[in-house]
Amino acid sequence: MKHIEHIDNANRLSQHRFKYYDLAMVATCVIIVCANIIGAGKVANIAGYSFGAGILFFPLSYVLGDVLTEVYGYARARRVIWAGFASALFAAGMAAFITAIPPDPAWNTDLGGIDMQSAFALNFGQVPRIVLASVVAIWAGEMANAYVMAKMKIWSDGKALYQRTIGSTMVGQGVDSLIFYPLAFYGIWESQLVLAVMLTNYVLKVLWEVMLTPITYKVVNSLKKAEGVDVFDKGTEFTPFSLRS
Repeated sequence: MKHIEHIDNANRLSQHRFKYYDLAMVATCVIIVCANIIGAGKVANIAGYSFGAGILFFPLSYVLGDVLTEVYGYARARRVIWAGFASALFAAGMAAFITAIPPDPAWNTDLGGIDMQSAFALNFGQVPRIVLASVVAIWAGEMANAYVMAKMKIWSDGKALYQRTIGSTMVGQGVDSLIFYPLAFYGIWESQLVLAVMLTNYVLKVLWEVMLTPITYKVVNSLKKAEGVDVFDKGTEFTPFSLRS
């Protein structure tokens, strides 16, 4: 079995060549963009319960965030979070720009009472306030998640992974929810509705993390074996405003 080296020195870590870090970064960016652009556009109803469809996939970004922090350390997870933030911002800006430019009359045909431009706007023309709230909440929530995950790993000496994954998600999703729902909907929805949706979606997101814990364990263990390292952030600078890895 491949030896797993415990690394808590930034210089030694910078010399290590990772096999799957780039793929984890791409996967995180894809999930954040899709959940923000596609998932945010639909309210689903299953068994009489209404919820934002994006909640079914967005928590996967926190699972990947846990994996990234556990395997590659806070600094590299922070770099991925910034990449996801930039990706979501670009995707939202691109969607807004393409929605705003005038459509070609030949393309803008009638679709049984709604024209193509209106249909396109319904899918991609997001309200700027909601986009801003979403992007800021994702960045802050993911950063909080990675910070708690890394700190708990040091405190626990790398034991009890499930406590770190669930605990960090509770904090990260809490920060995300406290920022997104009031910033996006306060003054538009009634205060009671904002609070109810915020609490319900928060609980569902955390439950998702709990349910996916066995998968997180398998992915983390497999990646540690493949990369040959187990990173401890004992000498890491924990500022979120850096791209250094």
